[in-house]
Amino acid sequence: MRLITEDGELDLIEGFLKGDESAAFGSRLLGELAWQGEEIPLFGRRVAVPRLLCWYGDPGAVYRYSGVSHEPLPWHEVLADLRTRIEAFSGHAFNAVLCNRYRTGRDSMGWHADDEPELGERPFIASLSLGAERLFRIRHRRTARTLDVPLRDGDLLLMGGDLQSHWRHSIPKTARPCGERINLTFRRIVPRS
Repeated sequence: MRLITEDGELDLIEGFLKGDESAAFGSRLLGELAWQGEEIPLFGRRVAVPRLLCWYGDPGAVYRYSGVSHEPLPWHEVLADLRTRIEAFSGHAFNAVLCNRYRTGRDSMGWHADDEPELGERPFIASLSLGAERLFRIRHRRTARTLDVPLRDGDLLLMGGDLQSHWRHSIPKTARPCGERINLTFRRIVPRS
């Protein structure tokens, strides 16, 4: 389902993965990935990122954001399988994946755009949700138009075109009780010249 066509493309594929398969993948990834906490510089001090994360990918797919450089770990078999499926579905190739683990409703992601130089000028990003439902909020930089998209277990969100240039997105905190969620964002890293 196409959600945005203005200044970029945003598509939601509900139930890309079905319940049993999604639950099995989620369980393995929770237990087997190299989850870690991270700190980033903010207003002159180091602040803990409110979620756990890890970076997997092809050798050389180094990703830098918020002053932190991420060297890829070798592909985990579940991540490699999901990459193959999403590539076949989307028609886009990926060489890395950022894995985010939201443990409770207190874990979040602030407003940002995935517009780092190593993602290229018009990055295509495939975002797969596993586990508890969380709200994905997107806001246009110029018009301030906002769209709220509930992302459920197994949903796939595709972001392309000029979306990262014109829109910012977030995963806000919630006081509503919710379980753990894994978000896998498949990307193509272009080495810096």
